[in-house]
Amino acid sequence: MHAVVMAAGEGSRLRPLTDRWPKPVLPIDGRPVIATLLRELAAAGCGSVFVVTGHLAEQVEELVGDGSGFALDVRYARQPGVLGSADAVQRALVAGAEPPLLVTAADTVYTAGDLRRFAEAARGAAGALAYRLDPAPDPPHRGAVRVVDGRVERVLDDDPANPHAAAPLWLLGPEVVPFLDGLPGPPFELSGAIQRAIDVGLPVAGIEIGPTRDLTHAVDLVKENFHYLAP
Repeated sequence: MHAVVMAAGEGSRLRPLTDRWPKPVLPIDGRPVIATLLRELAAAGCGSVFVVTGHLAEQVEELVGDGSGFALDVRYARQPGVLGSADAVQRALVAGAEPPLLVTAADTVYTAGDLRRFAEAARGAAGALAYRLDPAPDPPHRGAVRVVDGRVERVLDDDPANPHAAAPLWLLGPEVVPFLDGLPGPPFELSGAIQRAIDVGLPVAGIEIGPTRDLTHAVDLVKENFHYLAP
């Protein structure tokens, strides 16, 4: 299975740190987030990975290289602006990625083994979306997703009582790829493409994963790397 890693974002909530360093190279547990992610993708059986870079792209590309240090074949596509997640996937497709695609943000650390478990659970599905209970929904940064009997009904759910937060992890089968075209924007987002697929009757699986970690605010850099400072 090919994977797409979206590493082009500006990390605006982490400024001024991300004026100098792109978010994916910042550490959690003392290791660059994207390095931890790539090792998990290798363990999930994703031999070919397409990394979509943008903001401070050279730093990400220098760190990852050709992927051999992670037992992966890594290729790159550049995203020239804030054009959204669906645009990032389309650029990976132009660069040679082939569905089904495991798509993830570059700035998230998943519970060990969850990428493999998600890929296995989503195998053969037209599409799939991961959700988690921790961290909880926190709109608009982290929306809720409505899942009923294992299928996604609403990618962005407005029910404040819904505890299921969408994770930045998707499986896009060939049936879903055409819905990347013609989205409103920019930015052009995967949430819109997947909702369009659901609305015409394509089954999209909702798969629960364990807790995730990321760097949202500057203080998170301390919290996620110096646990002995916790109260």
